[in-house]
Amino acid sequence: MKRLAVACFLLAASAEANTATSQRPMPRTAIATAPARAVIVEVSDSQLAPRRSVRPVGRRGGATAAATTRTGARSNTFGQQLKQAFQKKPKPARAATVAPKASKRIAKGLQGSVCGDPSIRGEKISRIPAKMNGCGLSNGVKVTAVSGVALTQHAKIDCNTAKALKTWVDNGVKPAVGRRGGGVKSLRVVAHYACRTRNNKKGAKVSEHGRGRALDIAAINLKDGSSMTVLKGWRSAKNGPVLKKMHKAACGPFGTVLGPNANRYHQDHFHFDTARYRSGTYCR
Repeated sequence: MKRLAVACFLLAASAEANTATSQRPMPRTAIATAPARAVIVEVSDSQLAPRRSVRPVGRRGGATAAATTRTGARSNTFGQQLKQAFQKKPKPARAATVAPKASKRIAKGLQGSVCGDPSIRGEKISRIPAKMNGCGLSNGVKVTAVSGVALTQHAKIDCNTAKALKTWVDNGVKPAVGRRGGGVKSLRVVAHYACRTRNNKKGAKVSEHGRGRALDIAAINLKDGSSMTVLKGWRSAKNGPVLKKMHKAACGPFGTVLGPNANRYHQDHFHFDTARYRSGTYCR
């Protein structure tokens, strides 16, 4: 019994010596347990959330609207750039040139006014020298329309005659025609400047046509295509009264007014000129 106790004692002592010199790791120390009472700390959502979200933007909400606006702006800008790239660029303006036809139209006075009156359309012309004693036209104009009424051919006259023609159209022709046929469209001019004698008679005085103070009108053309001619209408029941009103209205603006009642030379037209006489207007 004693031997057994001694043996156990020796065995225990050997075990302690081996433990002190052993290369094996020491046994782990038990971790201290958490205190029985836990401490709770409150943290707001803004502190936990990152300053800038890395998540994809959703379809709703303020962030979505802002992102959509930025994306739409970029898309719109790209669309505009693409449209501009394929859009035809305007050709650079060429130097202003007047083609021969355009020059011809301008020469006819279709785009200008004369005699200081915007309602008298035409252009100034160069001096017309005299071919015979008493003829010639200085400071003349080539009239193409007055008060919106065209002339079937330009009339080379002076400004006094052009203004008298405008007065007659405003106060005589338009009121006499009224709305018939849609109104007045044009005047059929059959004579204006011409260096000749009165009625083309040899040895007669120089006509006012030779001084640029006269013109002859054979008809009034209406907008519906019809015409009131002096030759056929003067004595007709339909157009006679209207033509006679026009004839009478010309007495005053013009110094001489001749029609079918004057003589056989004026059966088919009105002769108007701005010659002045001591006795006043000569109107027949």
